[in-house]
Amino acid sequence: MTKKIGIEDMVIGGTAPFVLIAGPCVIEDEQTTREIALFLKNITRRLNMPFIFKASYDKANRTSIHSFRGPGITKGLQILADIKKDFGIHVLSDVHRFEEIDHAAEVLDVVQVPAFLCRQTDFVVEVARKAKVINIKKGQFLAPWDIANILVKVSSTGNENIMITERGTTFGYNNLVADYRSIPILREMGYPVIFDATHSVQLPGGIGTASGGLREMVPYLSRASVAVGIDGIFLEVHPDPESAKCDGPNSLRLDSLFELLQMLLQIDTIVKRKMTNGEECT
Repeated sequence: MTKKIGIEDMVIGGTAPFVLIAGPCVIEDEQTTREIALFLKNITRRLNMPFIFKASYDKANRTSIHSFRGPGITKGLQILADIKKDFGIHVLSDVHRFEEIDHAAEVLDVVQVPAFLCRQTDFVVEVARKAKVINIKKGQFLAPWDIANILVKVSSTGNENIMITERGTTFGYNNLVADYRSIPILREMGYPVIFDATHSVQLPGGIGTASGGLREMVPYLSRASVAVGIDGIFLEVHPDPESAKCDGPNSLRLDSLFELLQMLLQIDTIVKRKMTNGEECT
């Protein structure tokens, strides 16, 4: 069982219901981002589900130099700050440079270290020093037990508000595979574990100048991850994924969410009940 961490009145970990971390891959414009945030707030309120809104202000790791990256830190963080204030929801975004950390930590409830940067010791430590809560994206090039060393780096700062996100493992060229053995291994380390269902179906660089994806597989991976036992699920969503400026092929349509989340909650209730009773979920 993982430890519990708090974000104001929200509890993540232990036997608490899983948290949904969701939003568009990148902030495309203010209006669309606000519409997505409000939609997600309303649907999670109906389901009585803990929720953190996610959107990137700068996608610094795009495949092509010509790909859309977002509005940048100044405008992007202002949009997230306004959403946080106006809708009363928690917000998460990722940082890619040392220069961003202070400003991001002032606005964000959760600061995310991208998968490609999770081994960068000085960067990870600096984020941990400044963030209220830090989410470590497990690099797709790492074994699950490699995360133990990253956790030592983070906890060396005194910050114990840590989440770990599993997002698939490199499986040959332009492909990822989700290994569900990873989830109990990571949870044994004691911190809440999030499963990133949409990035786990990504095909990195799969369409030449951008990543492809297998959106149709997201529900299957989501259900399996909740059945294994997770503390949160990470979904990239969009009103029209085919026109999304980033990660459209692996993003879910907003209008497909309610039924999926209902099913995931039912599975989570069964799994967490067994955890509470000390039973093995076999």
